[in-house]
Amino acid sequence: VNRISFSCLLPASWHFSLSSQMIPRLLTPSPRQLFFIGLVLCLMGLLYLLIVTGNGHGGWIRKEDHFHRHLARVTDVDATDTSNPNLNYGLVVDCGSSGSRVFVYCWPRHNGNLHELLNIQQMRDQHRKPVVMKIKPGISKLAKTPEKASDYIYPLLSFAAQHIPKSKHQETPLYILCTAGMRILPESQQEAILEDLRTDIPVHFNFLFSDSHVEVISGKQEGTFLFVEVFFFFFILSHLNLPGKFVTSIPICFFLENNLNCNVEHNTSHNLFKKKKSKRIIHHSHADFSFGSQEEVAKNLLAEFNLGCDAHRTEHVYRVYVSTFLGFGGNAARQRYEESLIINTSARNRLLGQHVGETAESPVLDPCLPADLQDEIGPSGLHLRGTGDFDQCRQILQPFLNRTNETQTSLSGVYQPAIDYNSSQFYGFSEFYYCTEDVLRIGGDYNATEYAQAAKGYCSTQWKTLKERFNSGLYASHADVHRLKYQCFKSAWMYEVLHSGFSFPVGYKNLKTALLVYDKEVQWTLGAILYRTRFLPLRDIQQETLKGIHSHWRHSFSFVNNHYLFLACFFIVLLSIILYLLRLRHIHRRAAQRYTPSSVPWLEAGLHSPTLPINL
Repeated sequence: VNRISFSCLLPASWHFSLSSQMIPRLLTPSPRQLFFIGLVLCLMGLLYLLIVTGNGHGGWIRKEDHFHRHLARVTDVDATDTSNPNLNYGLVVDCGSSGSRVFVYCWPRHNGNLHELLNIQQMRDQHRKPVVMKIKPGISKLAKTPEKASDYIYPLLSFAAQHIPKSKHQETPLYILCTAGMRILPESQQEAILEDLRTDIPVHFNFLFSDSHVEVISGKQEGTFLFVEVFFFFFILSHLNLPGKFVTSIPICFFLENNLNCNVEHNTSHNLFKKKKSKRIIHHSHADFSFGSQEEVAKNLLAEFNLGCDAHRTEHVYRVYVSTFLGFGGNAARQRYEESLIINTSARNRLLGQHVGETAESPVLDPCLPADLQDEIGPSGLHLRGTGDFDQCRQILQPFLNRTNETQTSLSGVYQPAIDYNSSQFYGFSEFYYCTEDVLRIGGDYNATEYAQAAKGYCSTQWKTLKERFNSGLYASHADVHRLKYQCFKSAWMYEVLHSGFSFPVGYKNLKTALLVYDKEVQWTLGAILYRTRFLPLRDIQQETLKGIHSHWRHSFSFVNNHYLFLACFFIVLLSIILYLLRLRHIHRRAAQRYTPSSVPWLEAGLHSPTLPINL
């Protein structure tokens, strides 16, 4: 009798034979055999489907991970994990005109991708509040006592040192950057204050600090740093597929209190969209933006900076139009206005033999103060009384803009590129936001007519009524009496700066005032540390490179990271278990048949046993 034998050593050693009488039965398998064959085919088909469609599914997972990772960079409000050894820290002290603030930032190791920036976030304490401390007055008040500068700043650095792990102090960079208050001081007084800081700070603190880490920055640098910060929030979301994303193709500029910043001549200009019911801003664009050719823009108004860690790569090179107007902010303008009042009133009194303003009974009438507000200014105590006339205040303030008859100029004759108002969109931060929102409560989309009407109504309201509203909490939570007192003046000043200084049409509709970018207050200090630490990723990238190809191979093909290989192995093991169980069942049946009474005579006689059917 012809016989066909099969044997296999894996996954278990087993053997069976088929006689020629069995072969026809294989062509008509039993239902159990059909079920087993179908199960094997289904498992193989499922494995094939996973392998074929795995790339698309994996890409979706990677996109989701990319989305959540980058979104966390903007919306993360968890307390900073100071026990994480891979976390780095940095300090920036903003020495402004009215006070100084220290900001503590942190960031994880760079991921090695040259296309991405450091993931710098503001540090948050155990109560999830930003680690920030402010002191008053400004450091410029120490002009006559520069030896006290280090004592002045000591509380800020002590506060920061308490929040940063001591083991990280030596590698934590510290930057002390002074702005408008220090700029107006003579250079000798500036240097005396800075030298005291350079000498004493390394004695008391172990931060990464050098002479170049403390300086007086220009208005151009300050404006550029703020643009970098705003751009950073938009950049890290620029590649996300956000639902409801607003796509435009119009250029964008930023108004600050003393600066006008615009992104020019770059491959990817970023436009913004502000949600009307909140103070958040999101963006996305694919448009080129230019204020004209490079020859038309004064070279000293262009700032070019590279945020990338490789100076030879140009993908993170940006050119920004920055114009700064020192002395044209709201507070500085009010100071110039009051000085003019004192000089003009004194000259008029001498000429006419009058005593206007010398007593509260004969005050100088000031249309830029709310109605019936009594104020006293100057060393001699010039008495003022507000009349609350918004239109008259605007006319009085126009000479303070220092406009010239030259074309394409703005405040003080500073060059201003031609603007296509039909295809440009502007955003106003700082005083532009405070003027529209703190008291008038119309922040967001700017409408000149609506703004002027609201300002007129505020100015003409009696001071007593305004204080009652303030005490009742009808104004913004951060509005104070100073804001209440000078809102009329600042409203008129902002209106004139925008429409007479920058020549914006009264009917212009594409200006929005804002305070927050993704729930984060706009501060130039983040832009400063982003720029100052831009080369730090090179250290992490070099360390990753030294790990070699072997570690990369292990990472790429590990079971944890390659889930498709894991699934394939799982199905192979499952199939092996099923075959092994079937083999055990087959052996059990053969043993049972071998020891039945009817089989003994055949064994004793040495006869061949009858052919037995074998079920698979």
